[in-house]
Amino acid sequence: MHIAWLGKKSPFCGNVTYGREITNVLLERGYQVTFLHFAQPHDPATADEDAPDCPEVSLPFLFKSQILTIPSLKSGKLLIEALQRLQPDLVHASLTLSPLDFRLPEICAELNLPLVATFHPAFDRRVRSITSGTQHLTYQLYAPCLANYHRVIVFSNLQRDLLIKLGVPETTVVVIPNGVDTRRYTPGPSAVKAELGAERLFVYQGRISPEKNVEALLRGWRQADMGPQCKLVIMGSGPLEASLKLFYGDHDDILWLGYLSDEQRRIDILRAADGFILPSFVEGLSLSLLEAMACGAACIATDAGADGEVLADGAGIVIDTQRVSSQLHTILPILRDHPEISQLLGHKARARVLQRYTLAANISSLEGLYSEVKTQQHLAVSPGLG
Repeated sequence: MHIAWLGKKSPFCGNVTYGREITNVLLERGYQVTFLHFAQPHDPATADEDAPDCPEVSLPFLFKSQILTIPSLKSGKLLIEALQRLQPDLVHASLTLSPLDFRLPEICAELNLPLVATFHPAFDRRVRSITSGTQHLTYQLYAPCLANYHRVIVFSNLQRDLLIKLGVPETTVVVIPNGVDTRRYTPGPSAVKAELGAERLFVYQGRISPEKNVEALLRGWRQADMGPQCKLVIMGSGPLEASLKLFYGDHDDILWLGYLSDEQRRIDILRAADGFILPSFVEGLSLSLLEAMACGAACIATDAGADGEVLADGAGIVIDTQRVSSQLHTILPILRDHPEISQLLGHKARARVLQRYTLAANISSLEGLYSEVKTQQHLAVSPGLG
């Protein structure tokens, strides 16, 4: 089966990781994949040593960020020409929050192509802030369009219920959680603690942006007064990085590593972690959280998006989005002083990932969905065959 994958290769965000992981495994399983994405010709920003080794089609754009993409006026025409030339069996759009998302159902209907979407926007199950309210508005804006896709993949039942309430047909919305490659992301030996001079190591991995609420984590860390034997590693970059580093520097035993492109280095850090902290206001289903869980780190996350669902029933510690600093002020010293608690939570986190969130199970579910959609499209075009 030939899949035309319309997704994202830069700038780095969860959508980039999602597209890379899924398409790599599809190629391993014998699928033909063409990766269509917004990029200027010969754009070095899209270079990625872990990117799928498959044909690519670049679509021009006017603006691109981690959250939003504005295509150029001719990108729709170029997309149609590319699909006509490629003649794929199915189009899978890992939606980039672009005006082109709204045209895709019409384009694919004209070309008689089955269309599947993955809908990524983060959300909070309750509207508790301006940020979470904006995310709910995104769901309201997209729902009428998503109703015209053959299938829409979301990561949790919470997202599915929200879209159904907004009018997307029940049969259209399918839950296929994010998955992590548990062959690569595993517990194991790591020299990172010795290298960083830490007896206890705590980690954040993700964007340094408002919705991630990193300042609340930093404030809670400072209030907890963890001592020089404890280190907090911040992996990632973003618009708030420079300003936060001014107020929370190395004197607080906070180590700013920036964005790390070396996957093995990230894995080594997660393996060394006694605790992984995700303080977000809004989330979808965090791949960073799943990676930390797969590496056996004890995890603390807010109940934004589906992350609380992932850690429910003892697989981690779930905190409220509105009192992150004060909750961490209480929790962090407990994990510092009782390593057996961290070890137990780490074992439970790994077990939860193996039970529900493996990449292999994710791809198998996706294969079944592709087959189902392709069959339905074939019967719709040739009703006499039934």
